[in-house]
Amino acid sequence: MPATTPGTPAPTAPGSDAGTPPLGSAFQPLWPFTTLAQAQAWQQKYRSGGHQPWHLDPEQTALAFTQGYLGFKDVGRVTQRTVTGRDARIGVGLNLPPDVEGYKSTVAVIHLVRYGAGPDAPWEVVGTDDTTFSLTAPAYGSAARSPMGTGGRISGVDESIRVDVRQPSSTAPIGASCCIPAGGNAQPWNTTVSFTGASDPVLTVVASTGGHISEVERFTVTAVRTG
Repeated sequence: MPATTPGTPAPTAPGSDAGTPPLGSAFQPLWPFTTLAQAQAWQQKYRSGGHQPWHLDPEQTALAFTQGYLGFKDVGRVTQRTVTGRDARIGVGLNLPPDVEGYKSTVAVIHLVRYGAGPDAPWEVVGTDDTTFSLTAPAYGSAARSPMGTGGRISGVDESIRVDVRQPSSTAPIGASCCIPAGGNAQPWNTTVSFTGASDPVLTVVASTGGHISEVERFTVTAVRTG
């Protein structure tokens, strides 16, 4: 399946202050910062007083994105980690005992990049890497329009897909569509979701499925622009 985010540019060494911020035009800032100015403001607070050091940890950022922003409380464990320079892929999984089936399963692989310049540039979520469950519509970085056509492909049995539209400035989804039956091997799925109250520059579209051992067993996200 195609990844939700585009190909990764050549990484910059963690201590380098050269070049443009890694998001550039390739990636959309999903969370926790909506603009580069916000990321830079955090850097100044961190340098002066150690404010919120978790922004320097891609694992903590990925889990905070999953549990705090998306609201998937049962997805609270890191299952895999790949960090190359200013680029990170963090797998997250369910909070299950080690002897329970599904303990080793990865619910999603969160893609993060360093947002800004310098060795203390914070980690920013820019999307997910997808395999058996993808969200390919709307296109990554496309203009947000309501109602919005969404879709992708899924492999599984008796799946039920929910689609939410979120923005960092709102505690609850600003749009939702549920529940779309799906299943099979790399079968297409699609639905339309309406949303209101979009004010942030980038919105997060998240599709999730579950119901076998947990409400959310897989999820995938993409980004759309409001400006």
